[in-house]
Amino acid sequence: MAFLVSIFTRFKKEIETSDKQTEDCLKTHYYKATFNQVFDSVEKMFKDDADCRITTVSKEHGEIAVEINKPFSCFLVATIVSVKPLETAVDFAISSEKFSLLGIYPELKKRIDSYFVKINQVHTTIGIKRNQ
Repeated sequence: MAFLVSIFTRFKKEIETSDKQTEDCLKTHYYKATFNQVFDSVEKMFKDDADCRITTVSKEHGEIAVEINKPFSCFLVATIVSVKPLETAVDFAISSEKFSLLGIYPELKKRIDSYFVKINQVHTTIGIKRNQ
């Protein structure tokens, strides 16, 4: 049964990070920084990426919407939330309409992981929460 689940997962065209995800790289990441520090660095990360175009920034809602052009087109929403003073959570929701015979899910997952790696280079990671 697990084999069938992994086969179907491979063809999913969207991923949303959360505390409930089973894979650590897809769990919500928490950083030791203020909301403004994390929000500004995530926004800068997308502005500096030539493959990305920010479509909407809503600081009051903690969301940044981004169109990604390469290596294939997809849409991403970054959500930044202040949990406590000096504890800020980051989540991503990414989706694509692209079809691939091998499945698009691994590529979407790799992109999310690369964004978390970039944020980890700027901010101290408090960690990821275990399933609750």
